[in-house]
Amino acid sequence: MTRPRTTKSFGIDALTHEIILGSWRIPLPQSRAPRIALGAALVFCGLLGFLPVLGYWMVPLGLIVLSHDLAYVRRRRRRLSVWWARRRQPSA
Repeated sequence: MTRPRTTKSFGIDALTHEIILGSWRIPLPQSRAPRIALGAALVFCGLLGFLPVLGYWMVPLGLIVLSHDLAYVRRRRRRLSVWWARRRQPSA
C-alpha cells in the first residue's frame, strides 16, 4: 500500500528527503553527514552574498536543510513559522 503524497508547499518531505518549494522538489542526500555539509556550505556561501555569483537566498535554504538533522535549528525554524502564522492571522 502506497502513501498518498501530501500537498506541502514549503519544507522538507521526511519520506522522500526532498526540499519542497512551491512546485519545485529538490532531492537531498540520503545520509546525514552530506546533508549537514550541504546546509553549512549554503549558509556560509550565503553570508558571502555580496559577491556576484552567490546570493543571500542561500542562508534560509541552508537553514532549512540543517533543520532536517539538527534539533537546535529545527526548534528555531518552528518558532519562526509559528510566529509568522500568528502574525499573519487576522485579528478578531
